Amino acid sequence: MKFAIQINQSPYTHQSPDTAYQFTLAALKSGHEIYRIFFYHDGVLNGSGFTTPPQDERNVVARWSELAEEYGIDLVICIAAAQRRGIMDADEAERHGHAASNLAAGFRLSGLGQLIEAGIEADRLLVFGG
Repeated sequence: MKFAIQINQSPYTHQSPDTAYQFTLAALKSGHEIYRIFFYHDGVLNGSGFTTPPQDERNVVARWSELAEEYGIDLVICIAAAQRRGIMDADEAERHGHAASNLAAGFRLSGLGQLIEAGIEADRLLVFGG
């Protein structure tokens, strides 16, 4: 089965990103395909490269980055929601006059069209977080 996943909550204030990660990992290990993971609303904070949890805590952002690298998963951050929350890639940071970008490795910025396409291409679209 081919899944598309939407995550709407931030990584350290809600359980849904952890649940989505565990589901994604289990699906991949069971032979399913993940078409795309789309981060929306506060879920875009899962792609903040400046997130630095204490060493004895899980690093949710690093988990997503590692999963994307290992399995070639398309991690898409909603560009409008990201800009509202101060998350930018190098191009957006330069365009807006910021000194640095903070989009984590493995993530990319794009629009809602990527979510629509994922819903069309996948067998199921699962939404984590309200």
